[in-house]
Amino acid sequence: MRDPYDVLGVQKSASEGDIKSAFRRMAKKLHPDANRQDPKAATRFAELNAAYEIVGDKDKRKAFDNGEIDAEGKPRFQGFGGGGAGRGGRTAGGGFEGFNWGSGGGFQRGGGAGAGAGGFEDILRDVFGRSGARRSSRQHQFEPDDFGMAMQDADINAALTITLAEAVNGDSTRLRLPTGKDVDVKIPAGLSDGQQIRLKGQGHILPNGRAGDLLITVSVAPHPIFKVEGRDLRIELPITLYEAVLGAKIRVPLLSGAIELAIPPNTSGGRTFRLKGKGLKQKAGTGDLLATVRIVMPDKRDDELEALMTKWRDGKPYNPRSDF
Repeated sequence: MRDPYDVLGVQKSASEGDIKSAFRRMAKKLHPDANRQDPKAATRFAELNAAYEIVGDKDKRKAFDNGEIDAEGKPRFQGFGGGGAGRGGRTAGGGFEGFNWGSGGGFQRGGGAGAGAGGFEDILRDVFGRSGARRSSRQHQFEPDDFGMAMQDADINAALTITLAEAVNGDSTRLRLPTGKDVDVKIPAGLSDGQQIRLKGQGHILPNGRAGDLLITVSVAPHPIFKVEGRDLRIELPITLYEAVLGAKIRVPLLSGAIELAIPPNTSGGRTFRLKGKGLKQKAGTGDLLATVRIVMPDKRDDELEALMTKWRDGKPYNPRSDF
């Protein structure tokens, strides 16, 4: 994968705010829903999400800048000395990623967020002659379950990253397994991050003829506008100074369409409005949309505005920090 800073189009010295803004801008531009005729759109969007997972996270960004992890979030192999990577790949959070025998009888990764096998994965590929897990244009990532060892179970574990819209509305896709077999996967509407899709009989076939299952763990990719909190969605709603003072009717985007929100006069920045039933639809119920107001000043200084604020400050002072 390319350098995440290059993918996001920012300098290494960019602030957290600059990185977030760049991600939002690029996500809107590259989102597959906005580029339905471009077969490579999903690949570029997946690369963008992966880049933001690294430099958009404070700990992972520090680890990447220090050379502890690579552009895919995988620990860089440092050798077996010093009691470090010899016990497993080091994670961005400073812990260690262990390895264990999975349900499929194969060698699997385990451990913390952003974990990857790094140099260990390269070594495993050399030893076992396997190509390993690779993300496709839809970010389909598979765990290498079976390296020719004796299997105690015939299940295959796989991971799939989908967009928030796909999680809400459902979709279908075709996956190629490490065995070279293609399978059709139906993504049910209302799927949550971390849930599994089980495809009966799509796993390995044991000597006794029994076929295991394909277990697909789903991850929902970060959205450029919405943040998922359980069934609820959260959004930052930028408004002007005069809209905050005078009140206004603001168009608030939804996952599908938009809704009009009445901002009352004298609204302070940080105030959150709850829009009932505009969150995620899941089996357990439908969540809400939480819109938090953020007052945005003009891009350039304005003499009239400064004169008005000076007059206001001198004639009608108030202290919002009086309780501190």
